[in-house]
Amino acid sequence: VMKKLQLQRYNAGQRSNHWATVTCFVLAAVSGFALFHPALFWLTALVGGPQWARILHPYLGLAMFVLFLGMFFMFVGANLWRDEDSAWLESAGKMVSEGNQAVMPPVGKYNGGQKLIFWVFTLCLLVLLASGLLFWQAWFASSVPIWLQRIAVLAHAVSAFVLILAVIVHAYAALWVKGTLGAMVRGRVSVGWAKHHHPLWYREQVQQQTPKAHK
Repeated sequence: VMKKLQLQRYNAGQRSNHWATVTCFVLAAVSGFALFHPALFWLTALVGGPQWARILHPYLGLAMFVLFLGMFFMFVGANLWRDEDSAWLESAGKMVSEGNQAVMPPVGKYNGGQKLIFWVFTLCLLVLLASGLLFWQAWFASSVPIWLQRIAVLAHAVSAFVLILAVIVHAYAALWVKGTLGAMVRGRVSVGWAKHHHPLWYREQVQQQTPKAHK
């Protein structure tokens, strides 16, 4: 009976990819912070010491990018921008100030805020990859002019800062909207949750499952 009252939102592969990306992000962020400023150098202890932090950070970044690339192709179709997403963003301020989700227009699998975060992630990771390669001492930096390395370091730091802010917003929203985090842990959401938060996606799911039910 419970399965009939729930909808599949994420399959096992999507959930595994998500949490593997999260793990690489946390480790890359910790090692990156440790190398960014002397006051944060103590963080190197969490990744095996200063030498390991310096060695592992770029490989963790590469792993995160490759994992996110898989996630990108899994979810890009559901994150293409639509008219209702612009309307959702226009109403978001009112929802936050009044605490009333009834003012929000109906959305599909993801709302405008979630899609915006998705594209910020994509842009930041592209900049992080390109800039990081330019000053990766072990492999590429020797053939890159020092002035370009300095620009790359600045771009890397700025994009990392924006990415971390976006992840914080993403995590907060997942905790704030009850049931969102559970969807990425268990893969399923209640019918009530889907109808309330993502009514257009709920209708799509019902339409897809109705023919199966008749069979």
